[in-house]
Amino acid sequence: MTPEQIESAVAAAMPQAVEDLRRLAAIPSVAFPGHPEEPVLAAAALTEELLRSTGLSHVQRVPVEGSFPAVYGEVPAPPGAPTVLLYAHYDVQPAGDPAAWRTSPFEPTLIDGQLFGRGTADDKSGIISHVTALRVFQRQFPVGVKVLIEGQEEYAGERLEAFVERNPDLLRADAIVVADTGNPRIGDPSVTTSLRGMAAFTIEVRTLREPVHSGSFGGAAPDALEALMRMLTSLHDDNGDIRVPGLPRGSFLGQGPSEEEFRKTAGVLEGVSLVGSGSLADRLWASYAITVTGIDAPPVSGAINAVQPVARARVTVRTPPSGDPKTTVNAVVEFLRQVTPWGAQVSFGDFTVGSGFQADSGGKARAALNRAMERAFGRPPRDVGAGGSIPLVNTLLKQFPAAEILLFGAEDEDAAIHAPNERVDLEELRRIATAEALFLRELSLPSALGV
Repeated sequence: MTPEQIESAVAAAMPQAVEDLRRLAAIPSVAFPGHPEEPVLAAAALTEELLRSTGLSHVQRVPVEGSFPAVYGEVPAPPGAPTVLLYAHYDVQPAGDPAAWRTSPFEPTLIDGQLFGRGTADDKSGIISHVTALRVFQRQFPVGVKVLIEGQEEYAGERLEAFVERNPDLLRADAIVVADTGNPRIGDPSVTTSLRGMAAFTIEVRTLREPVHSGSFGGAAPDALEALMRMLTSLHDDNGDIRVPGLPRGSFLGQGPSEEEFRKTAGVLEGVSLVGSGSLADRLWASYAITVTGIDAPPVSGAINAVQPVARARVTVRTPPSGDPKTTVNAVVEFLRQVTPWGAQVSFGDFTVGSGFQADSGGKARAALNRAMERAFGRPPRDVGAGGSIPLVNTLLKQFPAAEILLFGAEDEDAAIHAPNERVDLEELRRIATAEALFLRELSLPSALGV
């Protein structure tokens, strides 16, 4: 196919792509403990259906130990052509407070060319960009294709890492496309060349056998919630820099967002300052970050006058691309033990870890992607970092060191992933699907193969 034919085919396929994305995003496939499993399995079934519609010769759901099934598809490479592995995930973050959403999180709603709903961007847009790009070729694929769609990336991605390590031949490829990132702004083509690693854990603090009356005992009885708050606030100094020893600030060589851009994207309120030191690129893409993502405590509504006996929190730690998440989380846990007040009983559990990623300078696959994105967006892509983590990427790098790993997608920084009012811009989705299809063509050409 010519580039013009590919562009026309993607444009013609977009109505079906939007309808498929609507169907997929309407499924509340939250693979977190405490959420129903049936919707997650329903999303796996629909993902399998969508992959079958592309004409891949083999599609199936494959079990992943301790997790939800992955969906796998493949077609052999034509003689002399490379093989590309395409990755995305069908599970999503919980919706959070429904009142914070302007539309129902699991009723995808189209407003001014943007589709709102949980998972429309992260990462069901990645599934649809793969499916749309593959449909273009009408079963005449220019390269070998393998597709792996994960079912529990948002909560327990390390379980797929073990699957990859046990099944190297199933996933071996010359290039790997991870469609779980995006451009800084709509229409600003970028390739993510670094990812921070992550670790997370739950901390529990106990001080009393049971709640006691705050009038009779307050002032002497140790409050577990206050103890926990003291411990958590000790993690940062007044400027917002991390106080845990051994976690220095890093540096990112490329250009990051301006403070004005960041404040607008993050929704920082007027008069509220940013936290931490160094450039924004340093803070967001190359340094450690510690965030309290949840606290178990009595809600304000219905609160009683009692000193609390127990309090819990979920803490997430981001590490630089080359940082060791296990060493990092151990340092944070040890620091929290040291600052525990009043001899309170403290315990830690529910650990998860995932390594970061730093791409090489680029090879034939990156050159092919540069040409594809320049045609799809009208200008060549630039390198950016990502503060988020994709645990699988570093495992793929270790397992297939000769493969080029390319991260791009339709999740621009205004897409509100992991937040209320998540959305994907449909024109951005079209450009990404076009770029992916053009990339598959470019990679098959003699110039890309070194012929």
